[in-house]
Amino acid sequence: MKHLDLVDPALRDMALRLREMYASYTPLTLEKLVTRRAAVAAMAPPWMEGVSVAERRIAGQRGDPEVTIFIVNAKPGASGPAVLHLHGGGFNAGSARAGMCMIQELAQALDCVVVSVEYRLAPETIFPGALNDNYAALCWMHENAAEIGADPARIALLGESAGGGHAAMLAIAARDRGKYPICFQALIYPMLDDRTGTSRAVPAHIGAFGWNAETNRFGWQCFLGQAPGTDDVPVEAVPARVENLAGLPPTFMGVGTLDLFVAENIAFAGRLADAAVPVEFVTVPGAIHGFDSLARESDVAKRFISMKLAALRRGLGIN
Repeated sequence: MKHLDLVDPALRDMALRLREMYASYTPLTLEKLVTRRAAVAAMAPPWMEGVSVAERRIAGQRGDPEVTIFIVNAKPGASGPAVLHLHGGGFNAGSARAGMCMIQELAQALDCVVVSVEYRLAPETIFPGALNDNYAALCWMHENAAEIGADPARIALLGESAGGGHAAMLAIAARDRGKYPICFQALIYPMLDDRTGTSRAVPAHIGAFGWNAETNRFGWQCFLGQAPGTDDVPVEAVPARVENLAGLPPTFMGVGTLDLFVAENIAFAGRLADAAVPVEFVTVPGAIHGFDSLARESDVAKRFISMKLAALRRGLGIN
């Protein structure tokens, strides 16, 4: 099988399953998106016992509809670290509800409150709808910190894939608006640049398993409501297009060397460093997109998750 020898041996079975699954989606269409959404939902593990989850509807921004959030491991009356989580799914699939088990595990490992946002998906809602939803959740966390046990000075962002892109967008928006501080961001193989796989080609072995150039183009098309990779894409919708990265919070980034996003992630991390933003950047040899959630019991995933948790502990000031 072409390029399989480049994949970490512990991830090869998963890589083959992903290649077969994505072959059935590619090229993605609105009709196939329905199938993809159902498949993502069907993969969701059951929620954990013993870690509280409360569903809440909060006010949207600028006349937008209410936003659903999930408050995990709330500690009313306390004042400790907190995480605002944004789920992945290529901007057009996935949900906070489906990823709840992972969020409960995170809240338990860090012994902190986590809020996960059920932001509106594309293409039904294009930019800036999801950003508005996520900003509404950040606003709510700051203004209701005592209710959930959060210290407003110790709120971090966490997102995977498209959720990492959303986290980066939110950090930039929060910096620019200057009202709600963020102490740290953890961007896990984030989706940052609409030019990857559109106006910017990638080597054949990059993105060969799972998320690929074609699905990436479709995801950005859905999110932007226009063709990605062109000169008239709104800069504020694409973190990699934002010129000034100074003043962003300290950052952890991690990506596999076979992930479609590896080059754009490396470039973004370098630009953060150039802008005097403290950044820890991890590349995982032989890892593909989503490896840490799809092969959680593998040694390579366990090592990466351990590094992510260690970075969040440092960023949140957890001893």
